[in-house]
Amino acid sequence: MELISGIIIGLIILLLLVVVHELGHAIVAHRNGVVIEEFGVGFPPKVWKKKLKNGILLSLNWLPIGGFVKLKGEYDSAREKGDYGAASFWTKTKILLAGVLINWLVAACILTILALVGLPKIMPNQFSIASDTTETTSLVKIGTIVENSPADQAGIRAGDQVVRFAGQEVPTTDGFINLASGSKGKTVEVIYLRDSEEASTKVKLRTDNSDGDGYFGASVGQSETIRATWSAPIVGIMTTGQFTIATFEGVGNLAIDFARGLLLQFSPDQSIRTQSNQDLQDVSDNVAGPIGILGVIFPQASQAGLVQLLFLTAIISLTLAVMNILPIPGLDGGRWLTMTIFRFIKQPLTKKREEIIQSIGFLILSVLIISITISDVGKLF
Repeated sequence: MELISGIIIGLIILLLLVVVHELGHAIVAHRNGVVIEEFGVGFPPKVWKKKLKNGILLSLNWLPIGGFVKLKGEYDSAREKGDYGAASFWTKTKILLAGVLINWLVAACILTILALVGLPKIMPNQFSIASDTTETTSLVKIGTIVENSPADQAGIRAGDQVVRFAGQEVPTTDGFINLASGSKGKTVEVIYLRDSEEASTKVKLRTDNSDGDGYFGASVGQSETIRATWSAPIVGIMTTGQFTIATFEGVGNLAIDFARGLLLQFSPDQSIRTQSNQDLQDVSDNVAGPIGILGVIFPQASQAGLVQLLFLTAIISLTLAVMNILPIPGLDGGRWLTMTIFRFIKQPLTKKREEIIQSIGFLILSVLIISITISDVGKLF
């Protein structure tokens, strides 16, 4: 049930983030005289449609995996009045980058709200203003529980916070792991908080940890939070900037590892090919597609609480902004780069040329999405 609810919540959030992205394109296009033919929530087939007073066709569609905005003359060489292609270079730039900007602003707004109630600290140098910052460390929290493990059999749930373990306080995750190791094979009392209410249970720990599942049978974690008052908007914006830089660095490192892994596959040296496989495995471990996000990440965040769910929403919104600005044909950044290059070389960007370039980009993206999806399915099983 928690898995299903997590998937539903994830679908709704992803749908809203994509719709907001497309709304950014639509608003800027409309304000600059470009005709919007249709604004769709989800992808066809259509469930419902209505022609608005301003002439825009609003549609709701069966596939809840995003949204779209259809502009009149949506190719660079279109020249009729109201066409996207007939707009100036600066106007087209604003339209293309509006979705990126609005996703970035959504992330900044969410992180600002979290700064008021408790923003997760995940970077050692995460921005804060010392005179207006309170940093707190949570109790050790239970994460993923191994099926039929001691923790599972004792009724421990993901999200429970450990107050005392084997008669001792547990200030850190390392302390918890050491206590569990020192008490292996014994029956210990675990006092924990669930929904702010204290409870206790007896747990008989395992005697062996050769499979790496732990003597207790559950992963544990701990979170640090930053809380601000008047500086919350500054913290939200600056933190979004830090995460933006970190996301670009992460994407760059993954691309380098992926390219290096593919190139080294052709080496005659077995040790080099082994390193190549490790590089590709690292990429796989650090990338999640729709199935991984909906089937694993969102259910875990939903169980962890509203703060973690909002934080995940901000990170995904920011990731959408970063990914869409990359110079890959088929994405907003790629469309802008294609338009700019042809403008610079003073060559016409015909409809046929643009379709070929964008089709190649979509083909590359489709192959990546399929590969990531296959990897996600493998992780689930």
